[in-house]
Amino acid sequence: MSKLFIAGEVFHGPGSLEELKNIKGKKAVIVTGGGSMRKSGTLDRAIAFLAEAGIETKVFDGVEEDPSSATSLKGAEVMTAFEPDWIIGLGGCSAIDAAKIMWVFYEFPDTDFDSLIKPFSVPVLRNKAKFIAIPSTSGTGTETTGLAVITDREKGVKYPIVSYELTPDIAIVDGEICASMPAHITSNTGLDALTHCVEAYVSNIENNYADALAKGGLEIVFNNLKEAVNNPTDIKARQNMHDASFMAGLAFNNAWLGIVHSLSHQVGALYGIPHGASNAIFLPNVIRFNAQATDRFPDLAKVIGKETAEDLAQAVETLRSEVNNHSSLKEFGISREDWDKNLDYIANNALIDPCTGFNPRVPTLDDLKTIYNACYEGLVYAEETVLG
Repeated sequence: MSKLFIAGEVFHGPGSLEELKNIKGKKAVIVTGGGSMRKSGTLDRAIAFLAEAGIETKVFDGVEEDPSSATSLKGAEVMTAFEPDWIIGLGGCSAIDAAKIMWVFYEFPDTDFDSLIKPFSVPVLRNKAKFIAIPSTSGTGTETTGLAVITDREKGVKYPIVSYELTPDIAIVDGEICASMPAHITSNTGLDALTHCVEAYVSNIENNYADALAKGGLEIVFNNLKEAVNNPTDIKARQNMHDASFMAGLAFNNAWLGIVHSLSHQVGALYGIPHGASNAIFLPNVIRFNAQATDRFPDLAKVIGKETAEDLAQAVETLRSEVNNHSSLKEFGISREDWDKNLDYIANNALIDPCTGFNPRVPTLDDLKTIYNACYEGLVYAEETVLG
């Protein structure tokens, strides 16, 4: 028997933010990022809708990109003082992921962050509050996943905190909120959603629901991402990408991910490379690597009118170029000396990343180093590639 894990309630479509006025409760803490939600007016609208519902609000803002455990502890302190019965993550993935871990620390103030790193170790939540996720970017799917990615600044490591306890109670998927999202973020996050579709479909967990969602999400991304990047006020394209992101998140919440994410987590933490951008660099070569162990890639290729795993890899590369994303890690200004110095460190961390356990092909440390080196240079991975 299997269980389908999904946000408890899902409101989607342009204008669905208004559902906040129907929430039952007394107090809510809204967790948000660096100011885009305030500038766009979305934060004020959310506060107004909650006021209609008779809910008092407090805002914790300024969550940084790649949020740290320290930020989550600060947010939990605010929550402890305010005592909300709703926690609302509003904005990009960083704000929502930080809010999830703030929620854990709010309910269990004596929790040690290191104890959360082991998958499925988050204690039972909802003793004090429930959770609403309102994404402003179309990529991570965090609004329906039991996942939060938190960075340890001292170690230079991103930790995916995995627990179905973190799956939001309510998700609001409103494409209008994305209209102010810059083109480069639209591109990065859209490619992240695409990666979720591919990795969920070929993971070593069989799940018919995840398969259908992954295929559907992949088709939507290929049909809408360029339009969303080039015409940001096209609300239909925005909503389609927002829906695809949710579908991809729901797919991987039930089938999980693979080594594209394991590799990306490390370069994001150490070099600050945007997650979707690094995913888009790794994905084609990981398709080539994993094609030796699974015959599922042609299924995805057929969704976009192609035939083979290599066709799919090349289609990703083409889309990546069309939405103005980089094709190599060195384009982010990483010197060869710095890369070589850290290669063993990041490859080791990728090997033990929780996502690696769901990859369809079991990699060795040398396999990961080979993929890393190929992607650093922007080269095509091949089985016979020799480590540099």
